[in-house]
Amino acid sequence: MKKFINHVDTLLDESLRGFAKAHSDLVELNSEPRFVRRRQLSQSTKVALISGGGAGHEPLHTGFVGKGMLDAACPGQIFTSPTPDQMLAAAQAVESGAGVLFIVKNYAGDVMNFEMAAEMLDCPTETVLVQDDISLPKEHEIGRRGVAGTLIVEKILGAAAEEGAGLAQLKSLGDRVADNTVTIGVALTGCTVPALGGPTFDLPPDKIEIGVGIHGEHGRDVVDFASATEIVKTLCVAIEKEINPTRGQKILLHVNGFGSTTLMELYLIFELAHEFWSKKGLDVQRSLVGNYTTALDMAGCSITLTLLDDELIRLWDAPVHTPALRWGC
Repeated sequence: MKKFINHVDTLLDESLRGFAKAHSDLVELNSEPRFVRRRQLSQSTKVALISGGGAGHEPLHTGFVGKGMLDAACPGQIFTSPTPDQMLAAAQAVESGAGVLFIVKNYAGDVMNFEMAAEMLDCPTETVLVQDDISLPKEHEIGRRGVAGTLIVEKILGAAAEEGAGLAQLKSLGDRVADNTVTIGVALTGCTVPALGGPTFDLPPDKIEIGVGIHGEHGRDVVDFASATEIVKTLCVAIEKEINPTRGQKILLHVNGFGSTTLMELYLIFELAHEFWSKKGLDVQRSLVGNYTTALDMAGCSITLTLLDDELIRLWDAPVHTPALRWGC
């Protein structure tokens, strides 16, 4: 393993301090318990949006703290859930009287700890659970994982919260976006977890893995390496079988890199996915391409598709100003 590291135990804290200094106009870091919050909170009463999860997925979630998205984010250690005291402290720091909405990826530790924090808060709370990873069956015992679609939920809910939507309204909207967002990924390599000192799994040079998780979890199929066109077709066919969209349906198409995939490759993947869905009669209204929900240094990518309507398009287009996502400001 070759990484820019002083010590595994200090990596996250040193990185977060650098992040906060680099974006000191937008965010500030609370060191103990650990959370990142907006530097300038809204002057009006609004529902506070809070998310979080294990580090290693940057810029998710800390990179999306700012106007038009999250009010605070709680980073745990690498691939480890943040603790309830982090979530509680973050909520108390940013809640302004309209309640707190937690946006939670469906992992057992995240779900349990956010539930504990909600129970300890002395204000109204709601939770939107993101379960967009279709590599797992719907009937899986712990449900499907939350992956790159989390960003879509955070952006749309962030815009609605800025407009003054109430807690119940945001909960309903968030569930609708989450229910209409699906993702599937593919890995060319495993990722290197610093504490392990090696890859989470090994793939032969002539194999790829379909349906991997963002913590280096194994996927559902190991298949032969193929052309980009064939790989994209495999992913898009899986999405099509899941949601069976109608011709003319407006969609958001998000191609996400896992950390070590070049933008040249990601834009190629987007071109092929756009071609696939256009031939199916879908209307690609909005797009996002880049490394947004990473798995440390994994080589690979995911394709996310969100079914849109005019309201969701308007909220997606609304101004956002965060370290990792910004437009319209």
